[in-house]
Amino acid sequence: MENGRINVPTSKFGAQRTVQLTKQCADILRDYVHRKKIETLDKRLFGSSSKLKENWRKYRGRAYEKFHDAELLKIRLYDLRHWFATMTYIKTRDIFHVKYLLGHRRLENTLIYIHLAESLVGVPGDYVCATAKTVDEAAKLIEQGFDFICDLDGVKLFRKRK
Repeated sequence: MENGRINVPTSKFGAQRTVQLTKQCADILRDYVHRKKIETLDKRLFGSSSKLKENWRKYRGRAYEKFHDAELLKIRLYDLRHWFATMTYIKTRDIFHVKYLLGHRRLENTLIYIHLAESLVGVPGDYVCATAKTVDEAAKLIEQGFDFICDLDGVKLFRKRK
């Protein structure tokens, strides 16, 4: 953790992944390890999966009590993983990146998120729109993550999700 990286084992006994932490996240994790007096990072830092599920049910129940929306009680902890993967694919359009983040060994296991993402892309959303009249302006927009939409009266139209 000295260089801001940690090795994360998968829940299904797959290959460990090395995760680069932001400075802020690494500082918070170091503080947590110090407060809990954890001697080595070989030990489990956080609770077991059953403890995580128990906490999820508790916080989901609190959200229900606060917002009085029964739909909140239907959200499973695993649904957050699907949401993360789908939104990451929509933003990056890189299925191999999503495969890596999820720790899948086979691309076929990740392809479901493309199907989910394609059904969500048609849903109206919040977009930032931009135009470009020159190749340099278009290149800058693409570098910022904008997608080319069309060319209208000599002006190139781009958009990306907020």
